[in-house]
Amino acid sequence: MTAIDDAPGADVLRTAMVRELRKDAITSENVASAFAAVPRHRFAPGADLELAYAIRSTVPVKKDEHGLETSVMSAAHLQAVMLEQAGVEPGMNVLEIGSNGYNAALIQELVGGRGQVTTVDIDADVVKQARTCLDDAGYGQVRTVIADAEGGVPDGAPYDRIIVTVAAWDIPPAWINGLTEKGRLIVPLTVCGTTRAIALDRDGDGLVSSSYCLSRFVPMQGEGVARERSVMLRDGVAVQSDDPRTSLNAEALNDALNSPRLVRWSGEAYDLPDELELYLTINLPNRARLHASQDVVGQEVVEASALLGVPALVSKDSIAYRTRRENADTGGFESGVIAHGPQAEELAEQYVDLLQRWARDYRRRGAATFRYLPGPAPTPPPEAAVLRRHGIVTVTWA
Repeated sequence: MTAIDDAPGADVLRTAMVRELRKDAITSENVASAFAAVPRHRFAPGADLELAYAIRSTVPVKKDEHGLETSVMSAAHLQAVMLEQAGVEPGMNVLEIGSNGYNAALIQELVGGRGQVTTVDIDADVVKQARTCLDDAGYGQVRTVIADAEGGVPDGAPYDRIIVTVAAWDIPPAWINGLTEKGRLIVPLTVCGTTRAIALDRDGDGLVSSSYCLSRFVPMQGEGVARERSVMLRDGVAVQSDDPRTSLNAEALNDALNSPRLVRWSGEAYDLPDELELYLTINLPNRARLHASQDVVGQEVVEASALLGVPALVSKDSIAYRTRRENADTGGFESGVIAHGPQAEELAEQYVDLLQRWARDYRRRGAATFRYLPGPAPTPPPEAAVLRRHGIVTVTWA
């Protein structure tokens, strides 16, 4: 299906990329063959060849007026994992939401000549470049569409697979309704600032997960934009939340940071941080996420765990968040909590209880099951439910 490869050294780099991906991302021969066939550099015009074939690097496609990336070609490692999650088979009809062209070409290799691939994006410039790259690389049969993906692409439905390659805050009805009875949705779902690529299968009127992994994508644009709140406590310190039940009082929380810190240790190992973070994000009451700059961390106002964001428990005037320390007795590191404010003792106790519960009962990969239930939330909603515009997300741990 591909055009002649005219970039010296690209074939060597592509072979090396596939070899690396086989170590911990690719598990099937059909996905390996797709990555070996598609000339990735053809979808990254102007990018260095080494960058194009680096398995954990994204390639910029478009930036906004502030220099922020609004579209990228995802890292090959994440694309491989998500295609394995999708289980695309020959002859399938597949919709990709978020277009660059390369992933659509990979999917076309997987569905073969009898299958159909549609890729949609809200940005006309991105779709135009994807169309040019697809044609140049020999994938003219892939259909490209300019549209807000909130409404899906109904004229090609139903789809056996819908693969979303932008971070989604919610799951619109059009995506569920656009699936076949045995269809599967792969979506990077964001909850309180952290994202998991989740494989969701039809389950009655809703969806249930079969796998998930940590991921990072540029956010959805258009009608599906995330409904999050973020408040600055001081220069270099912010708290965000997407739970309407969580109150964020910037002045009171900033005053809390001025109070002495309370430290409590759990006596449990700190490991599998992505799984622990997911558990805390879902199960903390009054969930939020604390962010701090390097300067603030250097001043010892906030711990380094907040550099990339850390699950936080907040009240009207207090805050608690996770930390760690070296401890050979727990296998290297021990998890703990730092709390500030008048309710520091209470928040620290709640937080430590969750750390201990996770370590005791759920400390392994893949223990969580996600369910998406469309429609209004029950009254009152479950405490750990993630409330969304179109439905609710619940997560249980085995």
